[in-house]
Amino acid sequence: MEVVIVKDAKAGGELIAGAIVDLLARKPDALLGVATGSTPLPIYDALIAQVNAGAVDASKARICQLDEYVGLPAGHPESYRATVLRQVVEPLGLPETQFMGPDGSAEDVQAACDAYDEALASAGGVDLQILGIGTDGHIGFNEPCSSLASRTRIKTLIEQTRIDNARFFDNDIEQVPHHVITQGIGTILDARHLVLLATGEGKAEAVAQTVEGPISSLVPASALQLHRHATVVVDEAAASKLKLAGYFRHAFDNKPAWQGI
Repeated sequence: MEVVIVKDAKAGGELIAGAIVDLLARKPDALLGVATGSTPLPIYDALIAQVNAGAVDASKARICQLDEYVGLPAGHPESYRATVLRQVVEPLGLPETQFMGPDGSAEDVQAACDAYDEALASAGGVDLQILGIGTDGHIGFNEPCSSLASRTRIKTLIEQTRIDNARFFDNDIEQVPHHVITQGIGTILDARHLVLLATGEGKAEAVAQTVEGPISSLVPASALQLHRHATVVVDEAAASKLKLAGYFRHAFDNKPAWQGI
C-alpha cells in the first residue's frame, strides 16, 4: 500500500478530493463509496468546493454507503443514509436515484445484506472507497476478529460505540440502535481503489499496526495490505508511530507527477 503523510486533515482532504476529481474526469459515472463520521468531512468539503468551482462535472457520479444502522425508521435524521444525503449527495446536486445503500429497516436483515452486495456488483463495483479507521483498527463496523473474507452483514455494536454515538441521539443511549449493517472486509476489498484517511494521535497505533504490522483479523484494517491499490493518507500526528515514515515521505516526494495516488 501507499502511505502519504500530509500536514493536517485539510491537506489530506484536498489530496483525496483531487484523486476523486481525476477519477470523475476519466469516468464520469464512477461509483464512490463514502464513510460517515468527522474524519472524512474535509474530503467532502474539498470535493464539493472543486465541483462548485467547475474543476469537474460530477453530475453523473454515483454514491454508495459503507454501513447503516438497523431498525431506524426510514428517513430518520441520524440514519447514515440521511447523513450521507446531507453531507455528500445533496451538496453535489445529485438525485437520490444515483445513491445506494443497505436497507436497515428491512424485516429480513440478512436478505437486505445479500441484496446490497448484489447491488454493488450489478452497479459494476465500487471505483473508489473512502475509509476511516477506529482506534482498535476497525474499518466500517468490522470490529477486531472480523473475518477478512466477510461480506455485507449485520454486526452488534459494542457498548462504547453506542455511548460515543449517543451524542447524535439527544445524549440518550437508549435511542442508539444495537445493530448495524456493514460492508464486510471482503466486500470492501472488492473496490478498485481504497483510500483510508486517519488524523490525530489517537489513531497512530492503529495506523502503525495497519501499515507495518502483520495481516491479522485483530486489526481488520491490516487487510488493506492485500489490496492491489490501497492508499493510506495520514496527518503528522497519525503518522507518529510509523517506523518507515522517512521512506514513505521519500517515496511520495519522488513519484511521477502523473501517477496520482
